[in-house]
Amino acid sequence: MNRIFIFDTTLRDGEQSPGCQLNTVEKIEIAKALDELGVDIIEAGFPISSPGDLKSIQEITKVVKRPVITALSRAIKGDIDAAVESLKFAKRKRIHTFISSSDIHIIHQFKSTREKIMEQGIEAVKYAKRFAEDVEFSAMDAGRTENEFLAKFIEAAIKAGATTVNIPDTTGYCMPWEFGDKIKYLFENVKGIEKVIVSVHCHNDLGLSTANTISSVQNGARQIEVTVNGVGERAGNTSLEEAVMILKTREDLNARSNIDTTKIYPTSRLVSRLMKMPVQANKAIVGRNAFAHSSGIHQNGILKNKFTYEIMNPEDVGIKVSSLSLTARSGRAALNYHLERLGYKVTHEELNDIYQRFLVVADKKKDVSDEDLRVLMGEKPNGNGAKLAQLKIATGTSQKPRATVSLKINGKYRKVASYGNGPIDAAFRAINKIVQKDVTLDEFLIQAMTGGSDDLGKVHIQINYKGNTYYGFGADTDIIVASVKAYLDGLNKVL
Repeated sequence: MNRIFIFDTTLRDGEQSPGCQLNTVEKIEIAKALDELGVDIIEAGFPISSPGDLKSIQEITKVVKRPVITALSRAIKGDIDAAVESLKFAKRKRIHTFISSSDIHIIHQFKSTREKIMEQGIEAVKYAKRFAEDVEFSAMDAGRTENEFLAKFIEAAIKAGATTVNIPDTTGYCMPWEFGDKIKYLFENVKGIEKVIVSVHCHNDLGLSTANTISSVQNGARQIEVTVNGVGERAGNTSLEEAVMILKTREDLNARSNIDTTKIYPTSRLVSRLMKMPVQANKAIVGRNAFAHSSGIHQNGILKNKFTYEIMNPEDVGIKVSSLSLTARSGRAALNYHLERLGYKVTHEELNDIYQRFLVVADKKKDVSDEDLRVLMGEKPNGNGAKLAQLKIATGTSQKPRATVSLKINGKYRKVASYGNGPIDAAFRAINKIVQKDVTLDEFLIQAMTGGSDDLGKVHIQINYKGNTYYGFGADTDIIVASVKAYLDGLNKVL
């Protein structure tokens, strides 16, 4: 199979997403995760953009040694000097320099000519080559660049010393067949292209970034530039998890990466948490619904053979197991599966009767819990549900956050105080001490429901207990109270 190199730009292009800025410690944490994931090249930043970014790249290179670390620069000597400085501790380094190639950029943004822009790009490659053997050249907006001129530009970059040439669809404009044909054209018309790695960097403005990336692989590209969760400028970049799992699942593409796919989901959660960028529920591969089944027809098929409705094993991407949610769309097969999981054995006739009563409950609730099923089977509520009686928070710039939580459980009040990294963390820690459950918080999302300073906030949480996933929701004008309500909603499903 053809080896595809994974160039991850989460820390550069991904961090350009509004609100996704990271500090140095967070960047190092993500870089370590990308190293463990198995990415080949990490684009650690754009050092000329700020002293902080330059310093972050230096700190990353001190810690992460296996992947190639690259720094981005415009085709300007000052930018390249900053890249050189940022990579001075790197064990394996690459300078990545770029300049636009499309007429719309050359005329309107640079107010220049093709000849002058090409000369500037070539000089940049030659200058970068003085400091690093490994130099990547990008022809920005190549997707909208006339093929004949692009081929001439790329050929000149190769002659100047570029070891990787990148063909970006910077505005996400190309259709998959157009982009594939562009890569094919370059292979047929650029002298020396077989001596370098051809890379692609696709954006998702029309939702085609992954399709364009795979089309380029089919036509000879051997490096793909991606981000975790598809984060990035505007609508984002090609999603690492999507591209990698396409290569793994579709062996007929005859291409592979060296990614440890079992680390995809944990890395996705890490990036989402540190960038404060929620992953949409129906996001391919890593969304919380990616391996969840609600339709009765689908659930019936999954219970007979999981490959009826799943083309990947959830374990392959780091998710423990598929989930069969119980909703009004669920069928008898899923209901019986969950009843057997709880220890109930029922006949076919009994199941029909229980199913009708189940639908009444399901029509009233979004999700039917294990406790709902037990009540449906005639058991009395066990009374273990916890209710918030009182919450006190002490926090500020000069003290460590402290939460005092009082819960009512089985008619009795229990009160505990705990410190935490923040007021919400302190409250969760106090609750855990009361209920004495080893619960892991997998997802924490805050959504604004109204506008103004009295905003009503809704909190969604996902917790894990003994390998099972539980969801909780809470709403309040006080976001800490909303968070505690959501956490208790999830915990009560455990209790």
